[in-house]
Amino acid sequence: MLKLPAPAKLNLTLRILGRRADGYHELQTLFQLLDYGDELEFSARADDVISVDAGELDVAERDNLVYRAALLLRKEAKLAGEKLPGAHIRLIKKLPHGGGIGGGSSDAATTLLGLNHLWRCNLPMDTLAELGRQLGADIPLFVRGHTAWAEGVGEKLTPVITEKRHYLVVSPGCEVSTAKIFHDSRLTRDSVAITLAALREGQLTETPLSSEKLEAFSGNDCQALVESLHPEVRDAREWLEQFAPAQLTGTGSCVFTAFQTEQAAKSALARLPRKWQGFIANGIQVSPVHQKLAKLTSRD
Repeated sequence: MLKLPAPAKLNLTLRILGRRADGYHELQTLFQLLDYGDELEFSARADDVISVDAGELDVAERDNLVYRAALLLRKEAKLAGEKLPGAHIRLIKKLPHGGGIGGGSSDAATTLLGLNHLWRCNLPMDTLAELGRQLGADIPLFVRGHTAWAEGVGEKLTPVITEKRHYLVVSPGCEVSTAKIFHDSRLTRDSVAITLAALREGQLTETPLSSEKLEAFSGNDCQALVESLHPEVRDAREWLEQFAPAQLTGTGSCVFTAFQTEQAAKSALARLPRKWQGFIANGIQVSPVHQKLAKLTSRD
């Protein structure tokens, strides 16, 4: 059995520049990986069946991104002449569904990476990222496994290094539909583009982006619309504001704020109203999936 993490992400900034001819949106975002997330267990099967145990997650198997990622990977491997067995995948959910912290996307990416290792497909990272892109715009981030500046629909990734910060992430308990947000006529779609060079101005490329820089370019163009549709998201963000500037992540329901020390984050979490759930996570640069697979590969 192979057990791998599926880390969460935050959008430290999210700017929507416009709608493309294909219906998708041109955006710019800074993805921050976290050291907290779901877990997946992979076991080979003697037959050719792919089965998924998603626990209490109320999603039909055919719609589950883990199942779809496994099918897509096997199809790609078969095109290369590989005859592959089945697999059983157990998903251990910790991240809220529809929270905007990448739960489903990260699960799918870990599935692609995990089965590529388990089945010994040896597909290159570019191929796995392209398979992920076919399933969701955020998946290539998790496949490539590095905190990154993203453009396009989120697939054009440039790895960046950020200053270590401790995040308190709060889930107000509602589920936000990404499709509904992006189809709403009230969504801001005319933000002015910025550049990674502007984000790095005054800092060397290899120097971590400071908290001052990250806060100067923070914000989320989806926040006003999400809060108008889900007032509980606004309530959670305003509660967090007593500690430090807070904002929405992605197009989900989770809001977050950053602390310089873990103790400060823990103190805030201890005061969290019982009607909400929250967790503390550190910002990391490299996905723990890649770190674990690298160790396993070195032993082979």
